[in-house]
Amino acid sequence: MEQNAINTVLLPVALSVIMLGLGLALRVEDFVRVLVYPRVVVIALGCQLLVLPAVCLGVAHLFRMPPELAVGLMLLAASPGGTVANLFSHLARGDVALNITLTAVTSVLSLITLPLIVSFSLAHFLGASREIPLPVGKVVQVISVVLVPAAIGMLVRVRWSRLANRLDRPVRLLSAVFLSGVIVAAVIAERARLGTAVLQVGPPALVFNLASMAVGYFVPRLLRIGQRQAIAIGMEVGIHSSVLAIAIAFNVLGSPVMALPPAVYGILCLFTAAAFGYVIAK
Repeated sequence: MEQNAINTVLLPVALSVIMLGLGLALRVEDFVRVLVYPRVVVIALGCQLLVLPAVCLGVAHLFRMPPELAVGLMLLAASPGGTVANLFSHLARGDVALNITLTAVTSVLSLITLPLIVSFSLAHFLGASREIPLPVGKVVQVISVVLVPAAIGMLVRVRWSRLANRLDRPVRLLSAVFLSGVIVAAVIAERARLGTAVLQVGPPALVFNLASMAVGYFVPRLLRIGQRQAIAIGMEVGIHSSVLAIAIAFNVLGSPVMALPPAVYGILCLFTAAAFGYVIAK
């Protein structure tokens, strides 16, 4: 299963345009509130870095996944939140400022946590020990695809607030169009292998995805976190960077089999996150 133009070209370009639009809806005060309430960030990081790997490990054992496929699923749990989470949170009226902050923070922390979780997975499922290089490229990707376009949008909001207000609704519609295009393109690109892949790893990938969103949304709500922030955390924890997981499976671990769960997950999570966002928004 090879990376295609969707992952390498279409998705980054689309997300850059979308993040520019998201920035139009943000104000500096949004980020100040995040810094004023660090408890929210701590809860989100606890769900992402501690609870989620344990949930993923349980799912892998529950479905008795073959060792290499189990490691591939654990790759997802170790990967930081994907930039697509920002879009879904925006469409579901979540706290996008919190999403952007969490994406940046988890991406930096993954320099430490990702190698540890993947090394544990290799030892646990395969009895192997292998050094995992730090994903520095992910941090660069976050800066270029997420933070820079969002910062430009915020600048427009500060300098030309009336223009930003007029652009808000059209940009939301454009975001939905981009999202639909990515989903259709992904299905078309993987149609030849989609049936077999979904049957083999679809159920555990789906359960893990649903469990991730449930943990990300309901744990903060139980801890009395606000609705908008809970939506943001649910999307951030529930949508992982499948592109990063696939890249590590291919380029670092040299295993196309390990890339299978992230590839299937990357398609499934678009539909489940869209449904989750629709229900929550209502």
